[in-house]
Amino acid sequence: MTDEANLGVDIGGTFTDVVLETGGRLHSTKVLTTYAAPEDAILDGLRQVCAKAGLPPSALTRIIHGTTLATNALIERRGARTALITTEGFRDVIEMRTESRFEQYDLNLVLPLPLIPRDARFTLRERVDAGGNVLHPLARADIEALVPELEGFDSVAVGFLHSYLRPDHERLVREVLADRLPHLSVSLSSDVSPQMREYERFNTTCANAYVKPMMESYLGRLRDRLAADGAACPIFLMHSGGGIVSIETAAQYPVRLVESGPAGGAIFAADVARRHGLDRVLSFDMGGTTAKICLIRDFAPKTARVFEVARSYRFKKGSGMPISIPVIDMVEIGAGGGSLAHVDSMRQIRVGPESAGSEPGPAAYGRGGTRPAVSDADLILGRLDPDNFAGGSIPLHPDRSEAALRAEVGQHLDMDPVQAAFGVSEVVDENMANAARVHAVENGEDLSDYTMIAFGGAAPLHAGRLCEKLGITRLLVPPGAGVGSAIGFLRAPYAFEATRSVYMRLDAFDGDTARTILHDLAEEASAFVRSCDPQATILTDVKLYMRYKGQGWEIPVPLAPDLAAAPTTEALRDRFTADYAALFGRAVQGLPIEITVWAVNASTPLAATQPTPDATASGEAEGTHRRLFDPVAGEWADGRTLPRERLTDGMTAPGPLAVTEAETTVIVPRGFTVTGRADGCLDIRRTA
Repeated sequence: MTDEANLGVDIGGTFTDVVLETGGRLHSTKVLTTYAAPEDAILDGLRQVCAKAGLPPSALTRIIHGTTLATNALIERRGARTALITTEGFRDVIEMRTESRFEQYDLNLVLPLPLIPRDARFTLRERVDAGGNVLHPLARADIEALVPELEGFDSVAVGFLHSYLRPDHERLVREVLADRLPHLSVSLSSDVSPQMREYERFNTTCANAYVKPMMESYLGRLRDRLAADGAACPIFLMHSGGGIVSIETAAQYPVRLVESGPAGGAIFAADVARRHGLDRVLSFDMGGTTAKICLIRDFAPKTARVFEVARSYRFKKGSGMPISIPVIDMVEIGAGGGSLAHVDSMRQIRVGPESAGSEPGPAAYGRGGTRPAVSDADLILGRLDPDNFAGGSIPLHPDRSEAALRAEVGQHLDMDPVQAAFGVSEVVDENMANAARVHAVENGEDLSDYTMIAFGGAAPLHAGRLCEKLGITRLLVPPGAGVGSAIGFLRAPYAFEATRSVYMRLDAFDGDTARTILHDLAEEASAFVRSCDPQATILTDVKLYMRYKGQGWEIPVPLAPDLAAAPTTEALRDRFTADYAALFGRAVQGLPIEITVWAVNASTPLAATQPTPDATASGEAEGTHRRLFDPVAGEWADGRTLPRERLTDGMTAPGPLAVTEAETTVIVPRGFTVTGRADGCLDIRRTA
């Protein structure tokens, strides 16, 4: 509705992005993230965009928020003093992990420490078998005897073996603790992640308990501060699966917020893809700290149910904490505008994962940083205007960037600052391109058939070079790209996915049981959506995780509405076989098929999108001379610069070119031409 005034807020590692949408127009700003009190940056940005729109904060209809606070707390181990209560004999599950080595040839491999130390892990005599039958009941007296041990803790995670099938024992623990230790925050694995595989389930519950008191406190402070500033509207949170939940749900399950910011970016890219009719899109989101790559097929981001945070070995799979929740499937690379560069012992340039963040920031910021970041390299290569960065709010200092590049890179490799900057830029671009190649291969995709959609403050600076490396011939940079994730929050539906592990082989398929499971999950998921909007129309999507018997992992099998309503053995077998063959090239004959996890996602319908008409050539936009470094030729080139507003519908300009706007700069490489589109997108295509 045009009379609504919706605010999207994305707290990143470097910048906090704030976007206000009202009357069909977007007003945005970027402010440096305030680590000690993140709500300070939100209020600062809110006042700025309200002033731009000429509205008081009291006119806001709703606020949708995404944050990295939960992620940062897990990475930096700054959560609550947390205990774990588990089944006798399973105290060390979160420390034993899966016993796999993520770096096979590292003789000095050090596994990440568990989130909860051993002296904070307690056990109770109880046992449920894999069929949900109670082998040893839990005695209330045993729980009460544990109470004195828990008095010094702020939060407790409860994870019993096979509790996803029978949560009674976990609920009894919560009941006793609520009576005896009412101050204690309690997280149950049967609520947080009711899925098989105890390591992933226990770890997810521990992570939820670890950040829950902090997030409850932060969200309460934020609500109070916003209300005091006049913004007493409802507040919602973006979750990792690409939907919006109420602030109460977010406080109860903060682990679901771990990937909230990047999820908003994927929703933003999917919305652009729908407007342009693109069914194969590579979403590229590069901010100040990390870059994210996501495959979008048929206008929907690819999803998963397990991901890792806080990877300790340069983002190597297996070196982090597994979180078992519904999540948009993205590849994270430690590469952002603030990622720091250095030369290692092999005289190779390395970039990230360490970031300068906003405090002190890259050397160019002049805030005390002395080590070179990717933004310093971009500045030296002519991609950034030192007098017009972040709309002119942050002056940049090229001399400090040169000094940092010379000291940390140049003097080690006998390079001048420009060569050092070129090396840093090429390393970070190749890291991102390689991650995209691997992700595409793992999903059986050919990226040459894809269109890239780039957003985030740093992505438009590097997207053109990535297209060259990946063989992608078309790139879209939407309006508001610098604050894309925050805009994505405004496009996301109210949504919640409920999951449950119930093992069932197809040769013993029980249709009545299957329908009961799916009905219960739909009711559970819909209840969370109703807490956001009691009157909303709710759509449900069903997904089963299936595998051949004997395999170690499952593939997601989406079900059509008719099959979800009345699943049959034959139809499920045909659907699984087709999806398995599409992913791996062929099906396996003669092996039994089994279902391990059932999932139902409830959501509100997406707002209708207006298709973008084809552009009609209307002339070439004029620009002014600007030297830009050409990475293909490895030398300076005579390019141009022009403000984005000159690229109206049908206006074109050939590269090399820098298109400037308040939140970012778009670099159009040599051999590409940019065309303005009616919806404000820059359509960049290879022409030579």
